Amino acid sequence: MKSKTQGYIFVLLAITIFSIQDGISKHLGSAYPPVFVTMIRYWAFGLFTVVLASKMRGGILATARTKRPVLQVIRGLLLASQVVVVISCFAVIGLAHSQAIFSVTPILIALLSMPLLGERVGWRRWTAIGTGLAGVLLILKPDGGFFDVKLLLAIFSCLLFAFYVIVTRLVSRDDSSMTSFFYTGVVGAVAMTLVGPFYWTWMSPGDWGWMALVCMTSISSHYFLIRAYDMLDAAAVQPLTYLQLVYASIIGVTIYGETLNLNTIVGSVIVVASGIFTIWREHVVGRRQVTRR
Repeated sequence: MKSKTQGYIFVLLAITIFSIQDGISKHLGSAYPPVFVTMIRYWAFGLFTVVLASKMRGGILATARTKRPVLQVIRGLLLASQVVVVISCFAVIGLAHSQAIFSVTPILIALLSMPLLGERVGWRRWTAIGTGLAGVLLILKPDGGFFDVKLLLAIFSCLLFAFYVIVTRLVSRDDSSMTSFFYTGVVGAVAMTLVGPFYWTWMSPGDWGWMALVCMTSISSHYFLIRAYDMLDAAAVQPLTYLQLVYASIIGVTIYGETLNLNTIVGSVIVVASGIFTIWREHVVGRRQVTRR
């Protein structure tokens, strides 16, 4: 029981820090190229994964040993690309509205797991998926007469992360979570180092301080999330990640002066409820399959 309590504390710490990171990323992404911001962030994150791997049993060589090298590289590239798109979303769409759209990701994962992973989805999850997608359409509904094409950037981000999760599930059949985490940081850092210098921009001294804080939050949030997954099932962790939507709304409205219309609020409630049910149902089905074996 004590272990579970600590696990929930670690989840809440991770989510809170992720939200602070998002708020700072919006500021930096609005002033500097998102690719540049992502590169600096990945330098810190990549260094963290290398240091963590060196402390594991067998060191870096043992941690880096993988049976799915191509998929591990694809994972790293997908997540690095998604981070760039996310920061761009915060800058051009807004923190709260972006997170509202991002909340559909678990539903997209369930949808893609059928053709890509061969998973079967029953009528309950189909209902949740359909309801969640309806909620997203409500969020995307324009206030005026024209659809804002910038919102497609957030949908693209959701798809990138959904594919990242799908590939992560594939490699988890052969590689440990620490190996996957190592490749996430290292591949992303290498990829962004190859691209980022073309977007190099000299930052003000004050913004270098914000960048340093982003790097620290990136390291600490991932550390706490790793600790949480060591103590809790994914089904217990994932629903709590929707708190990021609440945090994003608070930060977006109070600090950046963003506004939330009724469509966004109602649509977000529908998507979150559908997503939590989808996650719970996947957990139930997974436990049944394990029991039958």
